[in-house]
Amino acid sequence: MADVNRGNRPLSPHLQIYRPEFTSITSILTRITGNALLLGALLVVWWLLAAASGPEYFAIADGVITSWFGDLVMLLSVWALWYHALAGVRHLIWDTGRGLDLKDAESLAYLVIGGSFVLTLVTIVLV
Repeated sequence: MADVNRGNRPLSPHLQIYRPEFTSITSILTRITGNALLLGALLVVWWLLAAASGPEYFAIADGVITSWFGDLVMLLSVWALWYHALAGVRHLIWDTGRGLDLKDAESLAYLVIGGSFVLTLVTIVLV
């Protein structure tokens, strides 16, 4: 049966009305970092394939990956890796039924963000 009252129903909240919560932003960022890691991995795979192809092609790939753009992509990939891993641990904690109230969820979100930056700095210093 057709919905004759379709025009009178309220619409979903728009971004102008709905204010995203901090925990939802960190959850969205988890998905974004997961996809961004694919781009960094593709760059590394291209570099390895170029190394196997020959010195001329490797020089091109090595020039890209050691340029300021390549350094930036690798730095952001390290941060994305740590962020994504820590967010995965946060989800594992939630899967046990712990940390689901708002205060604990926000604390875990701050720990994930702070921990990702600290671990990125540690990685840069040690490597």
